[in-house]
Amino acid sequence: MPQSLDLFPIGNCAASGLIDRAGRLVWACAPRVDGDPMFSSLLGPDPDAEPDAQGFWGVEVEDQAQVTQTYLRNTPILVTEIADRSGAAIQVIDFCPRYRQFGRVYRPLAFIRLIRPVSGVARVRIRLRPTVNWGERPADRTTGSNHIRYVGGETTLRLTTDAPVSHLTGERSFRLEETVAMFLGPDEGFDADLSATCERMLKETTAYWRGWVRTLSVPLEWQEAVIRAAITLKLCAHEESGAIVAALTTSIPEHAGSGRNWDYRYCWLRDAYYVVQALNRLGAADLLENYLVYLRNLVDRTRGGHIQPLYGVGMEPSLTEHFASHLPGYRGMGPVRVGNQAHEHLQHDVYGQIILSSVQAFFDERLLRPATIEDFRALEMVGERAFELHDQPDASLWEFRGRENVHTYSAVMCWAACDRLGNAAAKLGLQDRADHWNARAAQVRATIEARAWNPKLGRFAATFGGDELDASLLQLVDVRFVAPDDPRMAATIAAVEQGLRRGPYMLRYAIPDDFGEPKTAFNICTFWLIEALHLSGRSEEARRLFEEMLARRTAAGLLSEDIAFDGAELWGNYPQTYSLVGLINCATMLSKPWASVR
Repeated sequence: MPQSLDLFPIGNCAASGLIDRAGRLVWACAPRVDGDPMFSSLLGPDPDAEPDAQGFWGVEVEDQAQVTQTYLRNTPILVTEIADRSGAAIQVIDFCPRYRQFGRVYRPLAFIRLIRPVSGVARVRIRLRPTVNWGERPADRTTGSNHIRYVGGETTLRLTTDAPVSHLTGERSFRLEETVAMFLGPDEGFDADLSATCERMLKETTAYWRGWVRTLSVPLEWQEAVIRAAITLKLCAHEESGAIVAALTTSIPEHAGSGRNWDYRYCWLRDAYYVVQALNRLGAADLLENYLVYLRNLVDRTRGGHIQPLYGVGMEPSLTEHFASHLPGYRGMGPVRVGNQAHEHLQHDVYGQIILSSVQAFFDERLLRPATIEDFRALEMVGERAFELHDQPDASLWEFRGRENVHTYSAVMCWAACDRLGNAAAKLGLQDRADHWNARAAQVRATIEARAWNPKLGRFAATFGGDELDASLLQLVDVRFVAPDDPRMAATIAAVEQGLRRGPYMLRYAIPDDFGEPKTAFNICTFWLIEALHLSGRSEEARRLFEEMLARRTAAGLLSEDIAFDGAELWGNYPQTYSLVGLINCATMLSKPWASVR
């Protein structure tokens, strides 16, 4: 089957992987989400087309007839059932172990596959072909009586199994007469009964995720969609630091042959406000608090100076961009990029993103560590930076690589930084600081209203003194810069729809950029339109558009970054955090209240 984004994520907030519709693990990086892909065939040769293809872990049935896949309810544990033409069938259960033991969370860099006979006796073949150095070559291997070591990359991994090792190294087919357990993880001996231990890990991992989902606040409607998005959002977290990555992949193009192939396995601060908003609506306090820790650490490191648009999951500032020449790319559409040059950009909205997110901790009594006056003083340095830069040019949240302007969205986020600092100061009883920040917010507001408003067109423009349209203008309501019933906002929404809407879907912008004109819609922008329609009283239209977006999800219930104008295919990195939080936020806003069923 051709490469597709119809993929099922698995993970445990340390390890993550993507499984295709044939039940193959086709993408997984080590030792972190931004590391070398040991399973790289998502961006490499297609295993169905090239017998020597590498970078995947497949379980195949002879004379295969049918494959069905589903997650265990309220977990990221995937069950793939494969049947042959005679009716014999097997089940492959894929998961990364995660549960509490010894007073802490056990979440190793490990993948477990359990292959169970279901009916009849099927013949199976296991092909385990990890790569090193971005697909340059297969990993070297050494074998023991019950294990295979894969060496040569950033991380040495060991497969422990109760299947005959020579069946795996020789890729021989064999009768599956009993369950086969496979544990691919750290290069350590497995000093326990493998099958019993993997079954226990499955049971405890299932209990962990179902227990976590029980803590969520979900809307009455679209619960299954929201729960799946919430679980996947958690899979995008690097729990060790608290970072949440923009996607699990790199270099999936925004449209065919576009060259818009970016590495999204990093933490973008432009996402911060929307992620925190979604976590708030879900009541996911554990994930929220850990993310706020990551943001506080960044604030400490920058000490009132420049804040980058993105950082590595370990807060690394340098993400030098280069090409991985050994991989041809998704469907052969290179280049494959590692790193992201956007870390060098100026994006002034990040100061507002940091403050909008961090102010949560001054008001949220659930948190184990409420924010302190010392935290406020640190955020004031970020606010001073926002005030200083509110009317200065930047690359915008869309990271234009070839031009700069004073972007309205960036200015509005700088206003929000000052406005929310005023709220936090009032909560702390610091009236003098509240007055200071409220005055600064008023000054920034006056500048925006004078320079972003285009009187000739009767609407806000995307740049100061300009006439461009940008879907981020829809966010003026969400961040409370403009009231939903403000006539200026109604005119702006109408203009954005007319200029950027393609059928049900929204572009970010319609003007050519460094790579030409956009040829796909950007999913978060469609969710922004849904929010704006609802807030401006067009709720039925918003609901119809939301249902349209739900219908475009993969079999896993997820969305990527972009979608074709006809809705026929998803493009861009996957699963996309922006799209996950857009789905969660819209479902929460649009759903009927729980009281309606009582």
